[in-house]
Amino acid sequence: MNRSKGCTWARWAVAVVLLLVLPTLALAQNTALQTPPIKLGTSGSSVADLTRRFCCSGTLGSLVSSGGTQYILSNNHVLARSGSAATGEDILQPGLIETGCSAAGLNIVADFAGNFVPLGSALGGTNTDTALATVRAGQVTATGEILGVGVPCSSTQGATVGLSVKKSGRTTGLTTGTVQALNVSATIQYETQCNGGHKFNETYTNQVSITPGTFSAGGDSGSLILSSTNHPTALLFAGSSAVTIGNPIQAVVNAYAASGHPITFVGNACAAFAADELLAGPSPVEVAFARSVKEQHEAALFAHPGVLGVGVGKVDDEAGTRETAIIVYVEASRGAMPRNFPTELDGIKVRVIPTDPFVAR
Repeated sequence: MNRSKGCTWARWAVAVVLLLVLPTLALAQNTALQTPPIKLGTSGSSVADLTRRFCCSGTLGSLVSSGGTQYILSNNHVLARSGSAATGEDILQPGLIETGCSAAGLNIVADFAGNFVPLGSALGGTNTDTALATVRAGQVTATGEILGVGVPCSSTQGATVGLSVKKSGRTTGLTTGTVQALNVSATIQYETQCNGGHKFNETYTNQVSITPGTFSAGGDSGSLILSSTNHPTALLFAGSSAVTIGNPIQAVVNAYAASGHPITFVGNACAAFAADELLAGPSPVEVAFARSVKEQHEAALFAHPGVLGVGVGKVDDEAGTRETAIIVYVEASRGAMPRNFPTELDGIKVRVIPTDPFVAR
């Protein structure tokens, strides 16, 4: 797990210096103790997200409503500690990492609502990494305002290849990026405890990948990814040095509906998103065909050593023409292209992108 983490013991001072390099990248407003009601896109954690040596923090991403109750939306591995949290567990703002792992003086803004949506695809999961925390009265802005973004739209927008997106998160603050691929299948590495326990993998399908690599870093998990017009588009939960991985927002909404806890986003009633946002990539027909080719050959692609993920995106030729492509993420540490790797499948180009392994952020 790559959430922002810090050390608690003095004799681990060298580790503290190393581990706190990443948090220094965060914008002050995203890590500061706020005066309630707090704005979201902020550092936050469960009060129990620590071990004898370390504590972890993620991002309290956005505000949703269900049955007349408001909830903070974030990741399962942030609020639910990968399914191990007890219902009612205190959720803090900012997270423990910001105070050297001490909860003293931090805002208790919400309570873990329960493991409504199991992590990943195992144990009846719904191919998402998401959890809710019940807002405590007066502790969170009722408008759903997100730091650096403002009030989001209450209506969602599906991701498309080439769509411009943004997010506000604990570690890298407000950043912008572009949807690189859809229908991404990838294996994500987790840990059972904050920087400890055993590592385990969850395999996801139909995810969204976003570039550049600087779009997010460890500690940004739980951030709401929005279109340039502020429509919720995806939920950030993992990534590598090359890309960020998000759950498509409709998959998150569907997961809660299936659990008996349907959600709506708290925000403004926005006009329809701009038509030009849909023109940045290949047409839906082209993407659908590329997706069918990708799914037909996916198992064979993953059989090559070092392949970490496969999705559908685009390439630009020398004339500037956009073409659909099968995007393949390959572990860069292997140093070379897999042998006998295809450059084209059924007329669809294959684009290989070197990266390090995908980890929960």
